[in-house]
Amino acid sequence: MSEIKVTDATFEKEVLGSDKPVLVDLWAPWCGPCRALSPVVEELAKEYAGKAVVGKLNTDENPGTAAALRVSAIPTLVFVKGGKVVEQMVGVQSKAAIKQRLDALIAA
Repeated sequence: MSEIKVTDATFEKEVLGSDKPVLVDLWAPWCGPCRALSPVVEELAKEYAGKAVVGKLNTDENPGTAAALRVSAIPTLVFVKGGKVVEQMVGVQSKAAIKQRLDALIAA
């Protein structure tokens, strides 16, 4: 299972409505750091299949969600549990740091 593509139209249902913790990578095609983070997000999507939902949202194509989340820089990783944004990480993060947050969400 790879990551899901999240859009302005599907954010509420697929992210806020999920019964599992969700990690959303907000990115854009022109963003170098976003491209560097992308393989990590894809690995996490496979590793957490069944335990968490991992999605990607292109901020160029979906500015509404990015604005609603007050995202001012990308890449931004948004962690959602129970329909609420519980944390945001801005910039390229290590896989270990992202896993630590996801594991904590799953355990909570």
